[in-house]
Amino acid sequence: MQIMRLSLRLILIGTVAACAPMLPEPPPTPAPPSTAIPPTQTTAPAPPAPAPSDATIPTVDQAGFEGWKQGFLARHGGDRRAAYARELDALTPDPSVIRLDRNQPEFSRPAGAYIQNAVTATRIAQARQRTDRVPWSVVQQYGVPSEILVAVWAQESAFGQVQGDYDVIRSLATLAYDGRRRDWAESQLKHALDIVIDGRRSRTGLKGSWAGAMGQTQFMPDNYLRLGVDQNEDGKVDIWGSDADALASAANLLAQAGWKRGQTWGYEVRLPSNFDYSNAEGARHPWSYWAAKGVTLAHGGAPNAAEAREDATILLPQGARGPAFLALPNHYIIRRYNNSVSYALAIGLTADGIQGRPGLVGTWPDDGPLSRDQRIGAQRALTALGYDTQGIDGVIGANTRAALRRWQMATGRLADGYLTSELADELIRRAG
Repeated sequence: MQIMRLSLRLILIGTVAACAPMLPEPPPTPAPPSTAIPPTQTTAPAPPAPAPSDATIPTVDQAGFEGWKQGFLARHGGDRRAAYARELDALTPDPSVIRLDRNQPEFSRPAGAYIQNAVTATRIAQARQRTDRVPWSVVQQYGVPSEILVAVWAQESAFGQVQGDYDVIRSLATLAYDGRRRDWAESQLKHALDIVIDGRRSRTGLKGSWAGAMGQTQFMPDNYLRLGVDQNEDGKVDIWGSDADALASAANLLAQAGWKRGQTWGYEVRLPSNFDYSNAEGARHPWSYWAAKGVTLAHGGAPNAAEAREDATILLPQGARGPAFLALPNHYIIRRYNNSVSYALAIGLTADGIQGRPGLVGTWPDDGPLSRDQRIGAQRALTALGYDTQGIDGVIGANTRAALRRWQMATGRLADGYLTSELADELIRRAG
């Protein structure tokens, strides 16, 4: 029994460790005129990562950290500088946070592996049993369906069972010091410090994921301050201990981001044999445009009238060999929670399962994960070859996929924008 409990805890720890709120990507660089124009918690419980060795944990420079700390206080302290300094006193960076930030599963694992791990019959059954935990008044007020909210709840913290036990202030300070997302991390750190200083949450209670996401629905500090809801009206926003507060806060976030009432997130589709894959993840069009090109819904029928009027795009999360999706506006609203195609699809497909909709028709290719060296190497190679990825950070997002698609078109390949391990290695060789 102890072994079983330990195994469950390791799985759930992997869940929270995988949750990392993504920064919205800037629009990708437009393609040349002769081509189509290309156009974001607990995440799914994943097998526990192996215990890091000394070689896998980045080393940190305490003196450098102290220098960053003084710079942060100078930049953001203002009239609260002394209070911020007290909270940061004797703080040390957390090397495990840096390691986890560089290996986020939403971007390092193939979409199919991520989604199949997240969208399971067991999880769907558990979520369906909890839909009545979403107050009906929340659904009415915010317009976000209960199945979406429960899917988020499942994905972010396994229904509140594991919310992360990292010191949020230490995690955010570490991310800011590391520098990959310094401006964002410093802003979040300032908000986290304000939460403590203003008495909204004690420092010992301000726990969350390694990325600083907090509570049952894994809110970042800025969203907690702006969008947290005291649904049970007890005088505090308790996204850690109150299901109602956590779910209402998530609904508020999605509603404020522009959730479309009465519409789903998207549909699995079938593409015709002559489909121009360079149109994927590109300009958005109403359903009539895609239907005229031979695109059909995988399970038949058509989007409802409101959905058919919306501009949508085709997503190929694992290239031309994997399932294809028509992404409606609500797909991108989900990505305001975590700017990852894989994450948003996992939420949408879990919600579909809760509603009893049939599963995917397409099958996921059995591709292996990309190493960080491959991801960074491919980005560096594409940029060197004249296809700018708008940054070299190891995150294979929309900008990198757009750059890859342009390279594929220029070299006479099927331009699905999907980076395989073999393709990454070829790019690295070509760029020398």
